[in-house]
Amino acid sequence: MTTSEATVSDAADAHAPDIKRWVTLGIVLIATVIIVLDNTVLNVAIPTILEEFHTTLPSLEWVITGYSLTFATFLIVGGRLGDIYGQRRLFIIGASLFTVGSLVASLSWNVASLVVGEALIEGLGASLMLPATLALLSNTFQGRERAMAFAAWGAVAGSAAGLGPVVGGFLTTNFSWRWAFRINVIIAPLAIIGALLFIARSPRKSEREPLDGPGAALVALGMFLLVFALSEGGTYGWITPISDVTLGSWTLWPATAPVSIIPVIFAASVTVLYAFYRHERARERSQRSPLFEFGLLEHRSFRYGLVTSAVTSMGQLGLSFALALFLQEGKHLTALQNGLWVLPYGLSILIGAPIAGRLTNRIGAPWVVRIGLAMQSVALVYIAFAISPQLEFVQLLPGLVFYGLGAGFSFTQLTNVVLSEIPPAKSGVASGTNSTMRQVGNALGIAVIGTLVTTLTVNRAVVTVGRSSQVPSGVGRQAISQIRALGANYRPAPGLDHGVSAELTRLVGNAVSSAAHDAVLFAAAVVFLGGLLSLLIPSTLPRLNREEDDRADELAGLGPIDPEAEILRG
Repeated sequence: MTTSEATVSDAADAHAPDIKRWVTLGIVLIATVIIVLDNTVLNVAIPTILEEFHTTLPSLEWVITGYSLTFATFLIVGGRLGDIYGQRRLFIIGASLFTVGSLVASLSWNVASLVVGEALIEGLGASLMLPATLALLSNTFQGRERAMAFAAWGAVAGSAAGLGPVVGGFLTTNFSWRWAFRINVIIAPLAIIGALLFIARSPRKSEREPLDGPGAALVALGMFLLVFALSEGGTYGWITPISDVTLGSWTLWPATAPVSIIPVIFAASVTVLYAFYRHERARERSQRSPLFEFGLLEHRSFRYGLVTSAVTSMGQLGLSFALALFLQEGKHLTALQNGLWVLPYGLSILIGAPIAGRLTNRIGAPWVVRIGLAMQSVALVYIAFAISPQLEFVQLLPGLVFYGLGAGFSFTQLTNVVLSEIPPAKSGVASGTNSTMRQVGNALGIAVIGTLVTTLTVNRAVVTVGRSSQVPSGVGRQAISQIRALGANYRPAPGLDHGVSAELTRLVGNAVSSAAHDAVLFAAAVVFLGGLLSLLIPSTLPRLNREEDDRADELAGLGPIDPEAEILRG
């Protein structure tokens, strides 16, 4: 065999179909679906669970908040454990915990058992699984296949978030909210079996690095405190206390204290995370296997990709919060109707993602991310100006479709960018860090935009109710007091004159609409800022070398790829 023939043969072998590689992708996508759905599928079932368990909303909120807290707390630790012990092993352990947690939650008999199953066990399992899924993709695929694999992952994750309320509403209405967990009990074991059969074992290391225990404890505590403060500021008061902080029957921080517990927790989180930084830097200098190497931030794609990810997540989650509040409190849609209205967003991600994957091999992932963020910014402005009490679905549809296409570009390839320069041995902790930054951005988006919507709604509703000539002064004063306490959740008291009740509903609905308009414009500004930050990412990434991929295809007899045809096929 001649040298040229050998070269062609090697290139052809490199591009030969590998069933296990694509089955690995399928397993990863299945796991991603159940992780993402678990964040959203239960929201619509809250009223049903409240009635079944005879509990209060603040108690039940700990089910959803607790899952997010556990998830964010252990993502970096879970990623590092995958680097040390193997991503396949951590994926299986995480999926096993996820199965056990889902089983406990599906059989739960009160709020406490539901919190243990969903918030603690499932949250921990998800924090081990998700970094492993990203690391497996990063280490399994290269070049053109890598872009398409991340496109598939992003499409599934994004569309699953959009489908969550629809799936949850369908299961709750036609079967039981418990089926939201029973599905996991069926699917997660299938993913475990698939991993055992098809996912390649990590190469055995001659000497396994030890886990940085103190670093793990510091980052877990620091992230818990930070995400708790961001998530619960609206509940307990950002500066002035508005309610007691309780744990069971114990009052940990009374509402009569001179300052809210939130600033104290913020200060504690900053202190702990700074101690984590100093500890990791010291271990890095002495080469003692740090949990997270801050030297990885020297890679510009990793550094600025993380910043872009956090900022854009803030704007994107802000939209979800503001739009859901408007549709349910301004348009008075049910949770299931809300899910159906925003369904085109999730479906559009499925269309945009494969186009993004093909386009990445033409212009590079950073430019695909920038185009996607620009599309999302434009779509958010459109949605903001479409919001009104008279809004119809067809008016909202173009904005949701364009926003989903942009998300299919940016969301699917931003993770690809973040991991592009990270060595395989560090891909797990890097994936966990990326997911953690998204969680922080999500919590910050809900906190900031949630506070903005609530404040604007209350202020505008109070002013318009006070000025309305159709609302008697005594009724108006009582309504204003309730609006200040309940915000967008205000409902006119039973027994009021029908015309007065309708007027109060209209005025509060108008206030919610106006507040949502301003909040979505703010979200557009945040996403646009994320787009500007993405310009700091290098436009050429080492693992996305288009010329080498095209050369290999030509040697293998596949010929160069026509960009337009590729995009159309995507």
